[in-house]
Amino acid sequence: MLTVLVTAKDGQLAQCIESIAPKHPNLKFIFKSFSQLDITNFKQVNSVFNSSEQFDYCINCAAYTAVDKAETEIEKAYDVNVLGSKNLAEVCRKHKVTLFHLSTDFVFDGKTLQPYLEDSITNPLGVYGDTKLKGENAISETLENHFILRTSWLYSEFGNNFLKTMLRLARERDEISVVSDQIGSPTYAKDLAEVILKFIETKNTSYGLYHYSNEGAISWYDFANEIFKKTDKDIRLNKIKTKDYPTPAERPKYSVLNKEKITNIRGVSIPNWKDSLAEAIANLKEE
Repeated sequence: MLTVLVTAKDGQLAQCIESIAPKHPNLKFIFKSFSQLDITNFKQVNSVFNSSEQFDYCINCAAYTAVDKAETEIEKAYDVNVLGSKNLAEVCRKHKVTLFHLSTDFVFDGKTLQPYLEDSITNPLGVYGDTKLKGENAISETLENHFILRTSWLYSEFGNNFLKTMLRLARERDEISVVSDQIGSPTYAKDLAEVILKFIETKNTSYGLYHYSNEGAISWYDFANEIFKKTDKDIRLNKIKTKDYPTPAERPKYSVLNKEKITNIRGVSIPNWKDSLAEAIANLKEE
C-alpha cells in the first residue's frame, strides 16, 4: 500500500481528495492541516517527514491564493508559494518522496489567443503569479521526482470559489454583473484530484510539468450564466468589461491551457466543463 501525505487538509483540493479517498483503497492518506504542517517552517516539515510514518508521495495543496491581497502581502505570498515549496522539495528529496505540486494559469500574461503549452513563455502580471512561478522553479531545481500541475479557475463544493460565490450572491441580490472579456477554463477540483491519484496508482515516473483543466474555453460571464441555468436561479446577469471592474491585481485576459501532454498519459481523460459543473452542483446539493 502506498502512503500519501496531503498538506492543507482544509483547502478545497485536499477536501476533494478526502471525499474520493474511499474509491482508492490501495492508497493510505495522511492529511495535515496548516497548523500541523506549516510548509514555511522547515523544521516542522522535516519533523513530519522524520516521523514513524513513511510517505511515498506528498500532494502539496498549500498555497497563498489571495490574488489581490498578494499585491500588498508580498512577503506572505512569497513565504508560502516559494519558500514553502522549496522546503517540501528539499525534504522530499532527502526522504525519496515524490511531490505533486499545484500551480496556476496566472504564470502567463494572457496576451496570446492560443492555448498555452507547458513550455510557453511565462510572464506573470502580478505577485501571485510571480510567486507561483518561482515556486515551480524552486521545486524543479531541487527535486527530480516531482509533478507540477498548472490548473485554472478551480472550484468545487468545498471551500471558497466562484461557484459558491455566485450561488451566494444569487440569494442576496436580484442582479449581478460579471466580466465577459477574460477567457479561460474552469476546473472541477475533484477531476483534478482523480488525475493526481491516477498518476500515483499507476506509479507514473514521467516527472515534470503538466497542464490540466476541464475542456472548453469560456468567460467568467459564461461560467456564471451556466451556474444559474443549472440551478434554476432567476437573476439578471449583466456582462461587463474588465476595465469596469478594477482590481488591485491584473488578470490575464486569455489563460486557456493546452492539455495535450497530460491526455497522452494512459487512463487520463478530461471531462467537458459543463458536465463537471453539473456534477459539482449535484454534490453541493447533497452537502
